[in-house]
Amino acid sequence: MTPGARIQAAIEILDEVIASARDNGPPADAIVRRYFKARRYAGSKDRRAVRELVFAAIRRSGSLPDNGRTAMLGLAADDAEIAALFTGEGHAPAAIGAEESAAPRQLIPDAIAAELSPLVSEAEWPALLERAPLDLRVHATRTRRDAMLKAIPEAEPTPISSLGLRLPAESRIDSHPAYRDGLVEVQDEASQIVIQACQPEAGMLIVDLCAGAGGKSLALAAQAPSARIVASDTNRARLSQLPARAERARSGNIETRLLDMPREAEQLADLEVQADLVLVDAPCSGSGTWRRNPEGRWRLTPERLDRLVETQGRLIDLAVPLLKPGARLVYAVCSILEKEGSGQIEQAASRYSQLSWQDEMNVGRKAGKGRLLTPGHDGTDGFFFAAARKTC
Repeated sequence: MTPGARIQAAIEILDEVIASARDNGPPADAIVRRYFKARRYAGSKDRRAVRELVFAAIRRSGSLPDNGRTAMLGLAADDAEIAALFTGEGHAPAAIGAEESAAPRQLIPDAIAAELSPLVSEAEWPALLERAPLDLRVHATRTRRDAMLKAIPEAEPTPISSLGLRLPAESRIDSHPAYRDGLVEVQDEASQIVIQACQPEAGMLIVDLCAGAGGKSLALAAQAPSARIVASDTNRARLSQLPARAERARSGNIETRLLDMPREAEQLADLEVQADLVLVDAPCSGSGTWRRNPEGRWRLTPERLDRLVETQGRLIDLAVPLLKPGARLVYAVCSILEKEGSGQIEQAASRYSQLSWQDEMNVGRKAGKGRLLTPGHDGTDGFFFAAARKTC
């Protein structure tokens, strides 16, 4: 592909990403893969260059651009070399018209900025969109971090989690023997810290209420291999990924339970007042993972945020009846928005006087009754978590 053709390809992909954001369709990564699957002629250098253009344009535009050309014109406004490739020759995009406008440079839309935790100052905003490293979690009962640092020499230990390894952005691990044998699992350091807050122990009944594809269930199983872990979710496609992942990790103590809205309470009735630990890793805005999914800013509207906050509160309401006296509840969201974090827990505290909120981990920053981790402050994904004990 010529340099101009790469620009045109990025514009075409951005058109699809923008439409997908409007329609709640697949993420940008999936769209890029699909685009090049249909264009086998593009070499690896072409694919890499086009992908970098696409994500640079997404990171630059906080609000949803009108179209892919407008988004790419934003990059051209900042880079004369890119602007010079708008020639209209061959497969290059048409020359830039005198009246054409570019997408404005903006890190975070005003409506979202107003919802950020007050702990996240504007000086931290650029870190929210930097390329994220690849973090791994070492399987706690099958190996040691020192051994994995030798097996994966390009990795470094994560600064907070004692089980974490960190690789540069865009690293690949799926073909490494340690990964294929289940000795390491991809998991951001912030998620590993949430598992530490859970304090899983042998013999526990643990309910992972929003298990998704099971990343945190696997981490719980690795730290408490004799615990019974019930991984539940309403998303069949995501939950169906867990059995194969558990087999690779040799974690035979996880059972999956597919739930149907709005019958979750009925389907969890056999676990009422039985659980020693319930983890509510709730659906959220994903604002803490904009480093990985920067188009998430385009998908988040005030209306969607309100629906998410309502869902999070309902999940806490589902979790509390499962707790036996003395049991632990951990609430977590990969979000840096106050409504989803400390604000959600203040609401829960007002509803449930039997929950005693704990602040036992000196990580991140104290945010109300919980803790907030952010890329700029901690080098992790953005995460809020809070833990409580049921007193009676």
